[in-house]
Formats: sequence, C-alpha cells, structure tokens
Amino acid sequence: MFTVFLRFADGRAKAPQFMDAHKAWIKKGLDDGVFLMVGSLQPNLGGAILVHGVSRDQLETRINEDPFVAEGIVAAEIMEISPARTDPRLEFLMA
Repeated sequence: MFTVFLRFADGRAKAPQFMDAHKAWIKKGLDDGVFLMVGSLQPNLGGAILVHGVSRDQLETRINEDPFVAEGIVAAEIMEISPARTDPRLEFLMA
C-alpha cells in the first residue's frame, strides 16, 4: 500500500489549465479500484492519495500519467506502507 503526496511545484499557476484532465485521471484511479482515498493537503499545499493493489512500478507509471505531474504543477512523493495491524473494516489492506 502507498501514500502519494502531490505537492505544488513551480508550475502551480498552470493548474487551472489542466484541472479537468487531472480530475479525469483521479476518477480513473478510483474507478480502477487503485485509489482508495483522494484529498487535499492543507493549507492548499497539493493533494494526497491512498493507493492499494498495485506494485510500485505500476504506481509510478500511473503517477507519471497525471497531467499535473507531467506539466510540473505538482511533484510526486511516494511513500510505501507495510500494514501490520488494521481495524477490522480495513482488513482487506493486509492482503
């Protein structure tokens, strides 16, 4: 499982131009069942994504397809998590 931080970078001013494509990329990740949660980093620092069910290589490929990453609007940081214990509602993360 992974947490991805998408922190605003030098190209931040271009965000409105690529917002629709970025939202479509997020929707695809959710529809594919790869993204479990997507949200904003506060205060207005960028975004974060909780990811499950893919390899790091697959995730890196997916992240590089984000228009915000490709256009230098955000810089991506991928943190891998090895779950050790969960609340029963999240047991699927242990697989």
